Amino acid sequence: MDFNCPVCLEVYKNPVVLSCSHSFCKACLQNWWTQKVTRECPVCKRRSSRTDPPCNLVLKNLCETFSHQLRVGQLHSQPPSPAPLCPQHKEKLQLFCVDHKQPVCLVCRDSRAHNNHRFSPIDEVAQEYKEQLQHSLEPLQDRLKRCSDVRQHWGKTSEYIQQQGQRTERLIREEFDKMRSFLQKEEQDRIRALRTEVQQKSSLMEQRVAALTQEMDALSKSIRQTEEELKSQDVMFLQKYSTTVRQVQQAPLKSVPQLPSGCLLDVAKHLGNLGFNIWKKMKDLVSYTPVLLDPNTANRPLVVSDDLCSVHCATTETADASDLPWVPDNPERFTDYVTVLAAEGFTTGLHSWEADVQEEGRWAVGVIAESAPRKGEITSGYWEIWFQDDHYTAYAPPHVDKVLQLKHRLQRIRVDLDIARKKLSFSDAQTHALIHTFLLTFTGKVFPFINTAYVNKVKICSSNFTLQLL
Repeated sequence: MDFNCPVCLEVYKNPVVLSCSHSFCKACLQNWWTQKVTRECPVCKRRSSRTDPPCNLVLKNLCETFSHQLRVGQLHSQPPSPAPLCPQHKEKLQLFCVDHKQPVCLVCRDSRAHNNHRFSPIDEVAQEYKEQLQHSLEPLQDRLKRCSDVRQHWGKTSEYIQQQGQRTERLIREEFDKMRSFLQKEEQDRIRALRTEVQQKSSLMEQRVAALTQEMDALSKSIRQTEEELKSQDVMFLQKYSTTVRQVQQAPLKSVPQLPSGCLLDVAKHLGNLGFNIWKKMKDLVSYTPVLLDPNTANRPLVVSDDLCSVHCATTETADASDLPWVPDNPERFTDYVTVLAAEGFTTGLHSWEADVQEEGRWAVGVIAESAPRKGEITSGYWEIWFQDDHYTAYAPPHVDKVLQLKHRLQRIRVDLDIARKKLSFSDAQTHALIHTFLLTFTGKVFPFINTAYVNKVKICSSNFTLQLL
């Protein structure tokens, strides 16, 4: 049986047991929980609903017995070692020479080698040095503990990466399944149209062949009858000659029929620019969003949609966040602001995007400099339109904090960013009324961002696009 606590790796002291059956020193467990957001088992990460787990009395008794036997066994198995003696005088070392930094005996104290030196009792100096050494160990112990926490965090991050990969792969497959379904339906429709034309034009040709066959049968019959008259006796031939001539002359001599125009399949219609025409039709299936959100930057309560176009807050400001899914505290993630960045930043060009916003709650839309910190307070380097308590504010600390007077409530806000002129404008996307314009001061890259503490989604709108031939 293992008598060592999984946290401190020493024999259990006052062990308690969790509902998952794992046991820990009570002090170790409480110290572990104070450093975590949720009360979870340090071994299996299962959450505990109890703040004061019960004592594992059986394990406590076993550990006390084990510790006692260990102490007794050590006393019996290890005879006390003799006290070291002075190598020069063979006397017991009882003093410590402060000047020479070494233990000495009483004879050494009175010798010339230690004349006018300072001495202290061995036990006092040893205790002082032990305390100093123990104090020197504290940074190492602290670093070991922090490394242990980091290793645990990295282990959970590795699991999170696997989950990210599985989820992203599923979404990729769903997108391709959607496109495959579209292509399969398009293939079936086009083959059906082709077969319909084949059937129609084949049927038309069959009708024309039937009519021509009927005409040929009539001509053949007339020719046979005339040929039979030619073979008859002269008297009989002459008797029927007038009638035979009249029948031959009355037979219609039509022009030889030709293939009608358009009788063949319109191959160009079915096959010409097939891939391009399907590509054009796919624009109704797919959408383009000028700004996509990066879930790796989202503060923990924020939930980014699968299409990376919208975000909402999973909890209210007063709710307990302990039930939120765990996410790594990676360097890109905001920890103090309910903010998420766009996946792509801008250093040049003109950029525009629109966002559907709510008429209640709290939200902000704007841009932030790449150099702005992701952890702790942000005192400068971002420009936004902020809505809270039924007021719209243009905000860019530390210089701009202006309450805006708008004629209409915003439902969709438009953002226009001109990097060259360092100009950022906000307008009402429905009325095209200008809301506010910032003159930016930044170097490097800026990222669009959304900040929201509301359960309803703030959504980046997709843009209409057309295919153009070069």
